[in-house]
Parts: sequence; structure tokens; C-alpha cells
Amino acid sequence: MFQRALDLLSSFAATIISGAGGRRVASLGSRPGERIVLYEFESCPFCRKVRETLSDLDLEAEIRPCPKAGTRFRPEVVRRGGKEQFPWMVDPNTGVEMYESEEIVQYLYRQYGDASADRGLRGSVLFVLLGSLASVQRFGAGTWRRPAESPDELLELWSFEASPFCRLVRERLCELELPYILHNVAQGSPGRDDFVKRSGKMQVPWLADPNTGAELFESAEILEYLDRTYGVRT
Repeated sequence: MFQRALDLLSSFAATIISGAGGRRVASLGSRPGERIVLYEFESCPFCRKVRETLSDLDLEAEIRPCPKAGTRFRPEVVRRGGKEQFPWMVDPNTGVEMYESEEIVQYLYRQYGDASADRGLRGSVLFVLLGSLASVQRFGAGTWRRPAESPDELLELWSFEASPFCRLVRERLCELELPYILHNVAQGSPGRDDFVKRSGKMQVPWLADPNTGAELFESAEILEYLDRTYGVRT
């Protein structure tokens, strides 16, 4: 019980410190035919910049988690890009692949949003410092690999970046190196109606696992499920 309270408190603190970015949809442009692919890890402040942009632009993405000491997707980034640096974004709609969070953010706004939009702190050094401080609040959660079984099919997570409850789930998915489809449903998202039709209510996080048929609200239940289903005891 104490650990749960500490997790929630520190996650709320991380949201506040990082400016609660990724909570509301911005001006949208054309929609991609295929999902963006993002190689990242949850505690990385540069990766956070890109995830916030995905929420702002209401973009779905295939997340390939790359925690430190990870073995599933980190080698793939080195093979494709030449170095172990994150985030690494792949847009199958245009063939673009790139490092550098600020360049990725600018690219996404140019392709799928309003290129002239004011993105506030996100392009500043202060943003990175605040993002790093926010990660400190989580005591390294979402940073290091935990041994886990690999699913046959991608899990699906309905989320938005600023939610402290969603952060807890994304951290665990990252640590377990479980790839998943990220459905962003921030405030103002056109996808909220379809989400409610499927899940029954507007509440996130919501995890759907096609490997087992499980569908879960409540971050605590999702964490327990992920550990039980995919975690490997050492």
C-alpha cells in the first residue's frame, strides 16, 4: 500500500514538474496511413518530448521500448541508425528515419499538425532539465530492463502523455520490453468517442492484450497483470 501511494505521488509530481505536456490535442493536419514507429524509453526526457508531441497531434504509434541493458530493440536501432541513441523515429508513410528529439518534433508538426504552432518550452534547454527532474521523481522507473517473455502480438494501450496513471503502465511496459500500440486519447482527441464505444467509459489507462483476451482499466491491476503474464522471476 505504501509503495502504491509513493508511486502515485511521484508520478503526479513528474507530471507537474514536466508542465503536464501532452494533455490536450493541438491543431491537426493530415493523418498518416500507417502508424509512426518510435524506439524510446520512458524515463528519457528527450523521448518524452516526442511522446508529448504524439499526444498533441493525436497520433497512434508503435512503441518499441529500449530500456537500458535492453536486448530486443536497442540492437535494432544501432543496426538501422548506426548508434545507440534515443529517441529513434521511423515514419513508414514517408520513409523518414531520424534521431534528435527536436528534429522529430518539428517533423511531426510539419507533416501532421500546424508547423507554425507555438510548442512552448518543448524546444528549450529548460524543458530537458525539467524533464530530467521529472524522471528523478520516479526513482529510475522506466529506465532499466527486467527479464520478460515476449508476446506474439502487440499489446494495445489507450493513454495520453500527461496522465500520471498512464505513466506507471508505460514504465512497466518499457522495463519489460513489451512492444505495444499506443492509442493517444488526450483531451479533445477525435478518437475518444470510438474508445468509449469499445471500452465502455472514458478512463485511461486501458490495456488490451490480444494474446490473452485481457482488457483492463486501473493502473495497479494492469501492472500486476503484466508482471504475472510476462515477467520472469530471477
